[in-house]
Amino acid sequence: MFRAEVVRTERVSPSMHRVTVTGPELAEFPWLGYDHWFRLFFQLPHQETLRLPVVDGTRWWQPYLAIPEEERPHCANYTVADFRPQTAEMDIDFVVHRGPSGELEGGAAIWACGARPGDPLALLDQGVLFDCPPDASEVLVVADETGLPAATGILRSLPPGTVGRLIQEVPHPADRRPLTAPAGVSVTWIVRDDRASVPGAAALDELLRHTPADTSGYAFVVGESTLATEGRRHLRRAGLPKERIFFSGFWKHELRQAA
Repeated sequence: MFRAEVVRTERVSPSMHRVTVTGPELAEFPWLGYDHWFRLFFQLPHQETLRLPVVDGTRWWQPYLAIPEEERPHCANYTVADFRPQTAEMDIDFVVHRGPSGELEGGAAIWACGARPGDPLALLDQGVLFDCPPDASEVLVVADETGLPAATGILRSLPPGTVGRLIQEVPHPADRRPLTAPAGVSVTWIVRDDRASVPGAAALDELLRHTPADTSGYAFVVGESTLATEGRRHLRRAGLPKERIFFSGFWKHELRQAA
């Protein structure tokens, strides 16, 4: 568990808000690149102090639940967007979710957009999920906007000779960003023009048109749960072994019913 505090925040694109944090403990954060992720703890508006669970090895969930609900901090999973060990600064990117009337939705997005310098938080290191075999012939990464920080980190960390493709869906044209990637990795941006469409559906459609070159590739598919599960199903049908596919539904879209 690494304690830290907010240094600054900025809107980096229409759909992404960045919070930069620092603290003496972060100088020891063992950043591994790729999709290094962590559990983020921050206090709720009614709480005067940040109360954290006592972590014993990998055991943290039960101590977290043991904290009285009115004192229990918010907990969410996030990816390191960037890390500068020389200044012990970490960037965390939050998707700005909005409701039908444009109001902010989601505890983490609301906290991030309202965060101020000095606000306390804590990070519980969880390591890396990306686990590409050394003999992979190609790497395929597919994500909606919630997976953009992971995709950005993965491409930046890939060995120079890597061959592959990123299929990245975003809600707005201005959400596209310059990406550092090996010369052999192509980037396909999918802009979700229709605000009523299900996030991840456009990326899934593009993935369904993609055929792996052979059975020795590696795929990393994350984002809305249908994108992850249907993407995995397509890749399995295309012949990619299940042990060469990582998929994770970061969240689940819920259809809104008309009043």
